[in-house]
Amino acid sequence: MRTVTARSTLSERQAPAAVRRIVHRTRGSSHGPITRLVSPSDLGELIKPFVFLDHFDLQPAERAKFGIHPHSGIATFTLLLSGSVAYEDTTGKSGVLPAGGLEWMRAGAGVWHDGGPADLSRMHGLQLWVALPPELENAPPQSQYVAPAEVPQLGAVSVALGQHGAARSPVDAPEFINYLHVKLPNGQRWQYEPPAGHTVAWIFVYAGRIDAPEPVTAGELAVFEESNRPLELASRGDAGFVLGSAIKHPHDLVLGSYSVHSSAATLRRGEAEIQRIGQRLRAQGRLR
Repeated sequence: MRTVTARSTLSERQAPAAVRRIVHRTRGSSHGPITRLVSPSDLGELIKPFVFLDHFDLQPAERAKFGIHPHSGIATFTLLLSGSVAYEDTTGKSGVLPAGGLEWMRAGAGVWHDGGPADLSRMHGLQLWVALPPELENAPPQSQYVAPAEVPQLGAVSVALGQHGAARSPVDAPEFINYLHVKLPNGQRWQYEPPAGHTVAWIFVYAGRIDAPEPVTAGELAVFEESNRPLELASRGDAGFVLGSAIKHPHDLVLGSYSVHSSAATLRRGEAEIQRIGQRLRAQGRLR
């Protein structure tokens, strides 16, 4: 089987001798059904603007919410592999995100949001935090929810964020980032050619095994050396993974409890707005 696009190749041919090396691996730290793979204070420094990644896989016993909480300075992005999530946020948006859907929450100046299982089916997916550039880290918040049918597909690739070949995500995210969901059948090889300047690249395998060319097995995140060279990936068994690539975030990561900013001053502005919204929620009886 052979499919050729401007950005990807799916074939049985051999990988070239010169490939990008894996320089870091992790299985993260698990707390029940949630595994934290990346945090801003550790691996997020290496692969920024990707500063946080949680892998969750749970069978809810009840339709309880996770608890309303704030963010500023970042965007959170949820890719739902199975199940459904009920969501609500202080931009005024609420609803249910089904399996295959995408949730983009640009916290910017500050936002509070809540969510939980919409039913009792298995809820499996990934939540990513993206560090925003200075012009957006204190901008008005924005939330965007994309239905499964609206996620562009290019062969084995669903384009969650950014652009891959002729396919562009409908999510209004910064131009410097790609986040792809890839499903490769057994024995297939895929080449990813990063856009110019995308020297950050990593994969997280949630099912099967990927040879990159070293094996990366289910539950493992692998970070590649900083380069603009292509990635050569092959599946061993039917495999599912996400791939992130980006222009490296050139700013410091200044951390708050739920926030990541580029300076102490922008963090103070974000935390002040979070506090202001929190006071309003308390007055409405929505927050204790």
